Amino acid sequence: MSRPLLKNGMFSRLQQDILALQGFRAPVGGRKIDFGLGAMDSAFPNGAFPIGAVHEWVSTDPESAAATTGFMAGLLGKLMGEHGICLWIGIRPIVFATALKAFGIEPHRVIFIDLAREKDVIWAVEEALKCESLAAVVGEIREITFTESRRLQLAVEQSRVTGFLHRINPRAVSTLACVSRWQVTPLASHIEAGMPGVGHPCWRVELQKIRNGEPGQWDMQWVAGRFEYLEKETESRAAAVTTGASPYIAQRA
Repeated sequence: MSRPLLKNGMFSRLQQDILALQGFRAPVGGRKIDFGLGAMDSAFPNGAFPIGAVHEWVSTDPESAAATTGFMAGLLGKLMGEHGICLWIGIRPIVFATALKAFGIEPHRVIFIDLAREKDVIWAVEEALKCESLAAVVGEIREITFTESRRLQLAVEQSRVTGFLHRINPRAVSTLACVSRWQVTPLASHIEAGMPGVGHPCWRVELQKIRNGEPGQWDMQWVAGRFEYLEKETESRAAAVTTGASPYIAQRA
C-alpha cells in the first residue's frame, strides 16, 4: 500500500495539505525567498523559513533586544527584496533607521508608527497584517494574549504577509498562536589583529519552538550582506557582549 502512495505523490500532497491547514502554504506563484540560512532551513517545515506567518521574538535585556533587531533586519532585507514595504509599529521603536542599509533595507521603504499605548500597537499590527500590499509587519510589544495572537495568525493566513512580534522584557512567556518562538543573544565579534573598531554583528540564535519543525541553536554573524555560521567556541564568548549586539542598531536606554 505504501509504495503506490509514494509513487503517485499522494502522501506528499497529503502532507502539504496538512501543513496548509496549519498555516504553512506554498509560496504563491512558486515564489520562494532565499534567506541564506543554510543549515537552519532543515529545522523548518517545507525546508524553508516560514513566510505568511507570525513569528515571536523574545528579548530580556537591551543587549538582546539590539541583537534580535539586527537578526530580524537580516531576514527582513531578504523578505522585502527590492520593492517591498514594511510597517514597524511600537510605543518607542529601538531601531536606528539609517543603519538598516547595512542589512539590505532602504530606510524609506520602512514606515515607522509610534503609538502611545500597547493596546493600540496590537490593533495596528492586526490591521497592517491584513494589507496584502505589505511585505512584512514588525510589532514591538511586551504583552499579548493567546486570543490576540490568534487574530494575528488568522490575518496572515488570508493576506500572506509575514509578521514579527518582538516582545521586549515580557512579564511571562506563554503559549501563543505564532508558528515559532525565537531568542537571540549577542556574541563578541572577532576583530582582526591590529585593526581598529568592531567586528561583524554576531549572534546566538535559538529557535525555541517551531510548529512541525525542529528547534535548534546556531552561532551566526552578518558579513557582506549575508548570514554566516561561526565555529563553536567557549561559553565565555556568549558572556562578552560589548561588540556583539550590533554596531548598527540603537538600544533603548
